[in-house]
Amino acid sequence: MHSSLVARLIRAAFGSTALVALLILALITIFLFREGLPFFRDSRNDLVLYRRAGLEYVDILRRAETEHAALVRELFDIRLRAFQHFTDDARLPVADANARLSAFDDFAVRFGDAIGPVRELVSDIGETAVAIKTRAALRHDKAVQRRQLLDAGKTTEAGRIKIEPVDFQAEIKPVLDTLPACRDALRATGDELGAILSASGNTGLPPALASGRMENFQARVRAFIAKLPAIENELAGWRADAPVPWHASARAFFTGREWTTASFWQDWYGILPLLSGSLLASLIALAIAVPLGVGAAIYISQVASPREQRLVKPAIEFISALPSVVLGFFGIAVLGELLRSLSQTSWFAWLPGFPIIERLNALTAGCLLALISIPTIFTLAEDALTNVPRALREASFALGASRLQTTLRIITPAALSGIISAVLLGFGRVIGETMVVLLCAGNRIAIPDFSAGPAVVTQPVHTMTGIIAQEMGEVVHGGIHYRALFVVGMVLFVLSLLINYTAQKILLRHRLPAS
Repeated sequence: MHSSLVARLIRAAFGSTALVALLILALITIFLFREGLPFFRDSRNDLVLYRRAGLEYVDILRRAETEHAALVRELFDIRLRAFQHFTDDARLPVADANARLSAFDDFAVRFGDAIGPVRELVSDIGETAVAIKTRAALRHDKAVQRRQLLDAGKTTEAGRIKIEPVDFQAEIKPVLDTLPACRDALRATGDELGAILSASGNTGLPPALASGRMENFQARVRAFIAKLPAIENELAGWRADAPVPWHASARAFFTGREWTTASFWQDWYGILPLLSGSLLASLIALAIAVPLGVGAAIYISQVASPREQRLVKPAIEFISALPSVVLGFFGIAVLGELLRSLSQTSWFAWLPGFPIIERLNALTAGCLLALISIPTIFTLAEDALTNVPRALREASFALGASRLQTTLRIITPAALSGIISAVLLGFGRVIGETMVVLLCAGNRIAIPDFSAGPAVVTQPVHTMTGIIAQEMGEVVHGGIHYRALFVVGMVLFVLSLLINYTAQKILLRHRLPAS
């Protein structure tokens, strides 16, 4: 009777704990979606204003200026490499090197000035479009203020707020009237760039650069000139009253390559830079943590003596007790500077991305995330290896297999599902880490340049958790920026749930019976 009562009490205690956990999970889910989903409505309204104010029209024209600026940066890089060749390889004095490049400098100056007509138009039309957007935003703010006063019962104060309508059709007319000027500017730019290429001749570059980088640059310029008519046609077909589809805000968020806030022009909330940064740092962490964590689990469960187990297991599991903010400070003060110093030595000069320019980058953050995930991977993998039935081990020994053969060909494959589950849970642990990536990843909001190959790991990145921690304290409650951060939290929440669910399904489907 007494034991039955105790059993019922224990069952009730654990059952209530599980119920509380489910309730908390449900509340978190409801809160995230309640605060985040209105973002898509607000973002679509913002996109409508972006179009009706003419900012989208200006950005179409600005695309030519942006691509031209990228070509100018390419010219600067070619000039730098040519200068280094003359001073380092040819050992010419600085004055002689600059003299050899005078023709190239004249070419670069003329090339940079070719976009002048387009740049002037972008500046003039942009001021008009921004003024339209500012008036519309002021009207919206007054409408919100008036509604708040009415809700509070202050009808007198609400009546004093005068809301003047914005006639977008009339306001946008000066912008649309610039179409002939835009067409002339684009054609003048194309003609000037074509003339510059035809008259380029001998620019004084070293033969390797002249036949390599410079020829590639000229091909890119010709491709840019070929794009100008398409920009002209896009401007001609643009309509301020064209409807913005309901899914435009979701597409802009999930496929956007920019995260730009507090801009006088237009705010963009694209998650790709944050998602790619989170995945890059997490994959670096797993590349380090999986061999160490799984290797330590195999050694402890199959090779180590009881004395070694009592020493090593608590030491590894103690790492999980270290505060992440302390690890972040360690990354800033010690690890980041250490990696940069090592990268500048001749021993490591062969590694991609070395020498490292910035000490806070994806590699620094990934090393610390690996340290955080090792205890999770080690503990779960060690449990999976220990739970392999003893009969498999004994049968292998009976057939004459050595301990190493048994471990690698029998025990480890039998526990592979548990090891995979451990890796996935370790991945879920690091992708949700905040302080380490906020302090050590470099916080550059840009998609990493994966064309750099393995050297991409040395680039600074920003992450989903980092952006939430960095910006949540500065946003206006209920604003579009506030809700955008909640959508990032929703993505992170769903991603973590999927990772953990997948790990549990793998573990349950392939669980071996206890020995």
